[in-house]
Amino acid sequence: MKLRTLTLAALMGATSLVAYGPASARDKIQVVGSSTVFPYTQAVAEEYANKTGKAAPVVESTGTGGGMKIFCQGIGPDHPDVTGASRAMKESEWKLCNDNGVKEVTEILIGYDGLSIAVSRASKHDWNLTEEQIYRAMAAELPDDKGGFMPNPNQKWSDVDPSLPDIKIEVFGPPPTSGTRDAFVELAMHDGCSALPVMKALKKSDSKLWKEKCSRMRQDGLFIEAGENDNLIVQRLEANEAAVGIFGYSFLYENSDKLKAVKVEGVEPNFDTIADNSYDISRPIFVYIKNAHIGVIPGLEEFIKEYVSDASLGSDGYLAERGLTTLSDEKRKEVQDTALNRKSMNRYIN
Repeated sequence: MKLRTLTLAALMGATSLVAYGPASARDKIQVVGSSTVFPYTQAVAEEYANKTGKAAPVVESTGTGGGMKIFCQGIGPDHPDVTGASRAMKESEWKLCNDNGVKEVTEILIGYDGLSIAVSRASKHDWNLTEEQIYRAMAAELPDDKGGFMPNPNQKWSDVDPSLPDIKIEVFGPPPTSGTRDAFVELAMHDGCSALPVMKALKKSDSKLWKEKCSRMRQDGLFIEAGENDNLIVQRLEANEAAVGIFGYSFLYENSDKLKAVKVEGVEPNFDTIADNSYDISRPIFVYIKNAHIGVIPGLEEFIKEYVSDASLGSDGYLAERGLTTLSDEKRKEVQDTALNRKSMNRYIN
């Protein structure tokens, strides 16, 4: 079967299609994006293949930011159909899409995820961190007593607070291209930074400088960027009981025999605390669909239907079994309507 794709007019936003030759045809759905969303999309891909007998979509973990760049490069078989994101699409990414002819994009909220901090089950310590302690341990710079800033001097957790373990700070976390990194900075680092009175005052007097100082992770070897493969972080925590890791809740949930959660502000991440927002560092997660590819890339419409089905996103669905904190019934119906009727996002349209 020859794959159809868009004419030049379609690249400008029209919908007319022409046939592509076999050399440029593509018969597999292509998905990129967030490492947090990856296991959920992989589960849907497997279910889709089992139910339809068609080839499973190719799912790549590229990070949220990396996925957006790839997704927004254009329309046609050389460009992916779907991207996963552990944060909402930024205005700059929406503009990149539009500049490259990707003008009709549907945003699908699939559920919620807790940004988990975890250690090996072999750890002898009962971990409980405040957001201020997280900031003091992981920030590149801290305010000094002269009104300026100094490189983070804390080498051990006990340097941050005497009540914490007397062990070296060693944190494995996501790189800057990751939506998990973006969300962690916004939800944990920024709140922890503003817990310091001097930084709270700086936010009012110079918000740009405040954001810079509150967002930068230390680069002296104590915070280690572990790439987009969260399974590698799990392996490193298993190998080193003193190490701490940061990733989405699904990875903690699926590895609960090997890892245990670090409480944040006294609250442990689980389905209930993430859903009711009592766990402070949780966030919504998304997939984005390139509408111009529906009806062109074989099986894409069926894949979307499977993704938003009750069997997938429902409270007893197979994604909940993989660690997804699911939507309310009312919100899920709203999401299903958006996805199945191809409603394009318009958040950045004035």
